[in-house]
Order: sequence, then structure tokens, then C-alpha cells
Amino acid sequence: MNTAYQSSALEERFGRRVAARLSDSSDHLPHEISERLKAARMMALSKRNVVKVETAGRAIGFGSTAALQAGGERFGWWGRLAASLPLFALVAGLAAIEVLQDDFWANEVASIDAELLTDELPPSAYTDPGFTQYLRSTGRD
Repeated sequence: MNTAYQSSALEERFGRRVAARLSDSSDHLPHEISERLKAARMMALSKRNVVKVETAGRAIGFGSTAALQAGGERFGWWGRLAASLPLFALVAGLAAIEVLQDDFWANEVASIDAELLTDELPPSAYTDPGFTQYLRSTGRD
């Protein structure tokens, strides 16, 4: 834990304890003293640290820089078109990859088919169980 945070928490706890004691025993004090205590409390409350919370606008990147912009503004027609260009580029790239992969796969299958059909053995020989046994026995020699 952070020591500054710990000391702040201890101060807060001490302040709450003192306030509770003062509140409990204020019924037994004379009116003049209770008014002085009330004035001291008001002065202490006015001087206490108040944490201000501010929200930043959204960050928008342009190239290698980022700019803060308020949340309510809208893109114009050109802004929407420019924002959709990366999506169109991605879709076009994926379509091109698909076409190239299909062509590559078709060429690979075609070359295997061409080798099978132009071989000395008929294609049915490759599915014959005896052919597998023949390949194993000739591989040992």
C-alpha cells in the first residue's frame, strides 16, 4: 500500500473518531462552548481538501498523434467515409486472400491428379491392399 494513502486513511479515521466524541459529549456542554465548537467545525470543513473529479474527453488518433475531442461532436459525411475505408480495405484483402488460396489449392489438387493419371500404374492400383504390401516389401531391399 502507498504510504501517502495510509497516512491519509489514518487522518480520516482520526477525524471521524474525534467528530464522534465531540458529537456524543456536546449535549453536556454549555451553550457558549457548543457554539464555539460549531464555528470551529464549520471552519475546519471549509478548509478541508476536496477531491475534484474531472473526466477527459475521448482520445482520437490521427496517424501517430492523439487528440482529445468532446463527446458530442459528429463526423461529417467525409469523416464517415474515411472511417469506413479501413473496413473496406480489410474486406477486400480477405476476399483477395480467399481467391488466392482457392487458386493455390486447385493448382495443387490438379498437379496431384495429373501425376496420378500420367503414371504407369492405373489409379485403382493405389487403393489395392496388395500394392501397399508390395511397396513395404520392396522398400526393405
